[in-house]
Amino acid sequence: MDKLRRALSGDDSQAEEESGIMPQLLDATSLSWSTRIKGFIACFLLGILMSILADICFFLGRGLSTFAVLYTFGNIISLASTCFLMGPVNQIKKMFAPTRVVATVMVFVLFGLTLFAAIGLHNPGLALLFIILQILAMTWYSLSYIPYARDAVKKTVSACIA
Repeated sequence: MDKLRRALSGDDSQAEEESGIMPQLLDATSLSWSTRIKGFIACFLLGILMSILADICFFLGRGLSTFAVLYTFGNIISLASTCFLMGPVNQIKKMFAPTRVVATVMVFVLFGLTLFAAIGLHNPGLALLFIILQILAMTWYSLSYIPYARDAVKKTVSACIA
């Protein structure tokens, strides 16, 4: 973005500073904005497709374990799609920011537990429990990106319980 701003303003004074190997390497490996959008859309749609395929397998009676595996991989791919928009390093920094580190860890732990219950233990009931917890963890994680959304959910739940 800074390069674009400098190019549009005609200020190339930092061009001399960026002649090292690292800036050149970063420029060579960075994706264009249109490529990032295409990668995000493709990855996100693949994740949704896997989740829909999981639902179809579930309703056709292919087993809860198959559903759990496909659904979890669909969520992982959908979550990974955002790496195209902001880059993997920036994505990891945001995921492990103090405001959402607990939610992020819970999401990853529940991904692992769901896959372990479905593949390792072949326990469909436990896999279903972990899927439900996975949905709740993903929801809580997603709400961390919306300002004050978690507070609103907390107040709503406490008002319903009280």
